[in-house]
Amino acid sequence: MLQLDLNLLYVLVALEKERSVSAAAQRLQKSQPAVSGALAKLRAFFNDPLFVRSGNSMQPTPRAAALIEAAREVLAKVGNDIVSTPTFDPKTTHQPINIALSDVGEVVFLPAILKDLRRTAPNALVRSVSLPASEVAEGLESGSIDLAIGYFPDLKKNNFFQQVLFTDTFASLIRLDHPMTAHKLTLKQFLQLEHAVVHAESRTEEVMERYLARKKLRRKVVLSTPHFASAPIIVAQSDLIVTVPEPLARYFAQVSANVRTVGLPFDPPRIQLKQFWHRKFHHDQRNAWLRSRVCELFQSKG
Repeated sequence: MLQLDLNLLYVLVALEKERSVSAAAQRLQKSQPAVSGALAKLRAFFNDPLFVRSGNSMQPTPRAAALIEAAREVLAKVGNDIVSTPTFDPKTTHQPINIALSDVGEVVFLPAILKDLRRTAPNALVRSVSLPASEVAEGLESGSIDLAIGYFPDLKKNNFFQQVLFTDTFASLIRLDHPMTAHKLTLKQFLQLEHAVVHAESRTEEVMERYLARKKLRRKVVLSTPHFASAPIIVAQSDLIVTVPEPLARYFAQVSANVRTVGLPFDPPRIQLKQFWHRKFHHDQRNAWLRSRVCELFQSKG
């Protein structure tokens, strides 16, 4: 099957408009021999002279006249549907914005993100998605998830880009009227207290556990739960202490009248909170816009 070089169609249209090889070459920013060579290829392909000399100009043959109309349509479609860069307008988009967040991430990130997106993309539904790490990776690759924001240590493959937004640390909570009245614990008090730990999907507890293991410190863990939401309720009704990411500890202390933060007897480990996206969407206008909004909101934090 014969194949036609689409670049030759640009020459055909330019010749019809200019009626001169030299003028068509100037319009196309090509040399005159290059345009003459292209015309020769067109003539051979269609087995028709296409343009004939008439006075000082070249006139299209009936075959050329029929081809030119179709050529314009083809080139317009190529320009509009294939070559042109699609534009994204956040003000008018109705496409949902899907962000993978842990329960910690919802507290730390979602209020500010929602407030910003309600202003910048008012017609878009914002979805917070909580999934196992393997499904987050699949969602980012398929595009069903736009960004993953927070602590996702498994997203390390070359297929994922990541950007550090800020680093944070950990803090502990105890009951407001706890027998331990100090504002900062000694190491002895920290080890004597009974602890609740939260092993949630966010896996932030792993950071604290690795840190304590390196320091050869062993807590008295009497409760393990997968839910952060229950931690302040349990602490408020017991003598237990719980250590959670600091933004979450601050939030619980603000909304609960029965718990308070207490200082740790060591410098707690720091944790990098990042946004992740799949390389398939690195140059996508919509994804790039969303990443820029998140970066602007959080990258200047402590």
